[in-house]
Amino acid sequence: MSVVRLHPERLHLGTPRRRLLPWLLAGMGILSQVMFPLTGGGTLPLTVAAVVFLAGASVAHAWVTRGGATALALLGTAGGLGLVAEAVGVSTGYPFGGYDYTGTLGAEVLGVPVLVPLAWTMMAWPALVVARVLVPSPRGLPGRIATVAVAAWALTAWDVFLDPQMVDAGHWAWDSPVPHLPGVEGIPLTNFAGWLLVAAVITGVLDLVLPRDRRPALRRDAVPLTVYLWTYYSSVMANAVFFGRPSVALVGALVMGVVAVPLTRRLLRERR
Repeated sequence: MSVVRLHPERLHLGTPRRRLLPWLLAGMGILSQVMFPLTGGGTLPLTVAAVVFLAGASVAHAWVTRGGATALALLGTAGGLGLVAEAVGVSTGYPFGGYDYTGTLGAEVLGVPVLVPLAWTMMAWPALVVARVLVPSPRGLPGRIATVAVAAWALTAWDVFLDPQMVDAGHWAWDSPVPHLPGVEGIPLTNFAGWLLVAAVITGVLDLVLPRDRRPALRRDAVPLTVYLWTYYSSVMANAVFFGRPSVALVGALVMGVVAVPLTRRLLRERR
């Protein structure tokens, strides 16, 4: 009786069950977020579930569509660099500005809740995939810079919605929340500048080490594209209707819409 050894790198395009895993995890993460308005803005278990499931969806999608090495690169780069950036930020105030975690997000490593590097992983993959869709055929250094610029903006724009929600929930606090983005009070501009820098490093490394297709495969990458657009449209609606932050909804719609709206148009055009 012969033994067949299964190599993940050879199976990543394989079975329907394997392809279903990212969708299942993404669906559980989205369901967790749907529950936020029903609980007055979310609870710690819902927050943990949303981040863990959606981070799992990103890693699982990277593994299923591009292999185990890509999934490990994503987790190590986004999670690892995110952890380092946050640990330095908490200790020194750079590059985000002075802030402190309040101990409400569970276990910590280097003064940073474990959930936080998972959150970087959760959205770094959709941001990179979106950028590669919108900058489909980069040529040389200018094309790579354009891809990283779009990916970094796509990732940073998400924090326009995230930070006010987490500060209001008491998960972290800023030492000096001024000057702030118009309409997004309580969050200093230094935070978004730091996010843009760290996001550029993370997505730049990922874009450098992960091979890309000559032409985006939209159906194959439907999971991260769906997660990104869900995050955009649901965040606008939640802040405008449920969370009582209409100015955050407006500013976030404009800032994240720089990426989300062209992506929506591109996907609708492909369906016609």
